[in-house]
Amino acid sequence: MAISLFGGAAAKKNENAGDLIKDTTTQTFVADVIDASRKVPVLVDFWAPWCGPCKQLTPILEKAVKAARGTVRLVKMNTDEYPDVAAQLGVQSIPAVFAFKNGQPVDGFMGALPESQVRAFIQRVLGAAPGGEAGLEDAQAALAAGDIGGAAAQFAAILQADPENAEAVSGLAKCYIQTGDLDRAEQTLALVPPAKQTADSYRSAKAALDLARKAGTKSDVKALEQAVSSNPRDWDARFKLAIALNAKGQRREAMDHLFEIVRKDRTWNDDAARKQLIEFFDAWGPKDPLTLEGRQRLSSLLFA
Repeated sequence: MAISLFGGAAAKKNENAGDLIKDTTTQTFVADVIDASRKVPVLVDFWAPWCGPCKQLTPILEKAVKAARGTVRLVKMNTDEYPDVAAQLGVQSIPAVFAFKNGQPVDGFMGALPESQVRAFIQRVLGAAPGGEAGLEDAQAALAAGDIGGAAAQFAAILQADPENAEAVSGLAKCYIQTGDLDRAEQTLALVPPAKQTADSYRSAKAALDLARKAGTKSDVKALEQAVSSNPRDWDARFKLAIALNAKGQRREAMDHLFEIVRKDRTWNDDAARKQLIEFFDAWGPKDPLTLEGRQRLSSLLFA
């Protein structure tokens, strides 16, 4: 699954293309990273002069790449001067590092890591390309940890080998949902063949997309919290607050608000709170700890 920015003719390689460590620009990115990664893995360090953690990470990256003795290269990109590539990769914070192999991103991480973890990352990159259950688990773990760019890169790498992998497609769609690109998420989900749309991963991503559209982009959480504080039985405000909190990643708080409605007024608005809880559980996935806890709480409440 190619990223649109990387299409078109490759930029002309500069004279220092053989260097282990170099700086790049939007114009030379294809030559320095995409083309170069067809010969040896290339790490891209997205940084900016004002970024303190970047100043901690870059020397560690340089040391680790030099220690790898030519088996991997490092390309640095100043996102203040050249923001387009980072935007295309969904980078939301820096430092961010992406590993490219054979012209495609295959792994990545965000934030300053200690040297031991950077070395482990490079060893992982130098090993087999992500794939199978282990690759999916790594990608899902990255997504759960908030490493959206790294997760997207790993899901995309899996899809290179298996374009109809429902879990990878669904995971990539969730990455787009996290960045607010709901149209791209919907387009991505459409790649799952009809026969695989019964998979838990697809249903979870579809429910997450529906929730994101329902939440909108400008939910006034503070105003809703004030309304609930002023009138704890304002079920409409509490219901809207639950949806808004879930969209902000405050899932437990969102769930608790809906449980309050179910406890105090179970039939309000045609059982809307219970139905919304089910939609949350579908979006979070059947194995998510909060889903398991929430289903148990709901069962105890309904059948007490």
